[in-house]
Amino acid sequence: MNAKQTVFVDQYTDGILDPNKEMEYVVKDGGHIVANTTPGCWGPMITPALKGGHEVTKPVFVEGAEIGDAIMIYIKSIEITSFATASGNDKPVDGRFNGDPFVAAICPVCHTINPETVIKGIGNTAIHCKNCDSDITPFNFTHAYTIAFDDKKSVGLTLNKNAAEQVAGDGRKFMCTPENSIQNPIVTFAPNDMPGTMARIRAFLGQLGTTPARALPDSHNAGDFGQFLIDAPHDYGITEEQLEDRTDGHMDINRVRAGAVLICPVKVKGGGVYLGDMHAMQGDGEIAGHTADVAGIVSLQVRVLKNMQLDGPILLPVEEDLPYLAKPFTEQEKICANQLAKQWKMDEIEDLCPISFIGTGANLNDATTNGMERAANFFDITIPEVMNRSTINGAIEIGRHPGVVTVTFLAPESYLDNKGLLDIVKEQYLL
Repeated sequence: MNAKQTVFVDQYTDGILDPNKEMEYVVKDGGHIVANTTPGCWGPMITPALKGGHEVTKPVFVEGAEIGDAIMIYIKSIEITSFATASGNDKPVDGRFNGDPFVAAICPVCHTINPETVIKGIGNTAIHCKNCDSDITPFNFTHAYTIAFDDKKSVGLTLNKNAAEQVAGDGRKFMCTPENSIQNPIVTFAPNDMPGTMARIRAFLGQLGTTPARALPDSHNAGDFGQFLIDAPHDYGITEEQLEDRTDGHMDINRVRAGAVLICPVKVKGGGVYLGDMHAMQGDGEIAGHTADVAGIVSLQVRVLKNMQLDGPILLPVEEDLPYLAKPFTEQEKICANQLAKQWKMDEIEDLCPISFIGTGANLNDATTNGMERAANFFDITIPEVMNRSTINGAIEIGRHPGVVTVTFLAPESYLDNKGLLDIVKEQYLL
């Protein structure tokens, strides 16, 4: 395979991350990935031909990455290209899926599985089966909005009925849906339940990671959404043990934004870096289940870290996004600590740096346990130590409800040095 210094990605999966498929894109260790990403969540959710709930980029093979290594991903830039989008709470439509509406949509009339569709008009009955012309959407909104963005992509405003219907009439144009994307634009539904609401924009990636060790629907490559696959009746049903093959690339953590560094496990040769599901904004938890999905241009740089033996991702957020207790200490704070040490006749003070471990699970309690276990296993320390450090020098923060968290704490430099991460962390936080 001919590795390139920079690869430009504009091809997408059918919703399945399959480690058995040859990767079409190959990038050099230290090289760059530039991608035009498609909107996530709702567009794919009303496009039954997509089998994963999202439409992420085809994975990129990173030269030199072997199973057991890690791939460090520098998020250089994220730029929204959409002018508008739509989102809201979802409700599956009975009779239009086999076990999971994200994965196995079925036409209720001709019973075709994952059929192709056509758009006829606007509104929530506009998605029709190409085979028999019946209304086929597997999801509808319970409460939803259409939101437009200013030219600088700094502020959004939810639209009234007339404006939402104007956007719906030319959905692919307003959403800037990439040419090779097959998803139906969600603005077609023209939702307008809360017009006139302002929102600040801060873009991030809901999907960024490496290819799992077994074929998984992209939105289910996580410990919470992956629960839907356990004993599922469709082609991608798995056991609870097989869910360990996930890489947690679907995180919906709003701190995965420009300037952050994500360190991902390699569970297949070449790693298979993929991305998508860009959001214009999201509060912690993505509590509505969905947020404002947009198309955009993303620039990444990748670097292979040998023999890291990660189970899940590690995040180095931008300093602004760190919990207050996990921010690097100032020089004045260090002076105060040294004075305390002299007062108590102590010789040593730990040098500390921030680090965040991603944990996922069926619920937030399980996700927290998973994140703490990953931290303890990585540093070869006890879970009670992780608990204490996260309590006085960090925080447990919700990425996505129901089951994605970050376990963040200040770790001793000796721990990071032993794992080959000290220089990386110091570079991120200018220490």
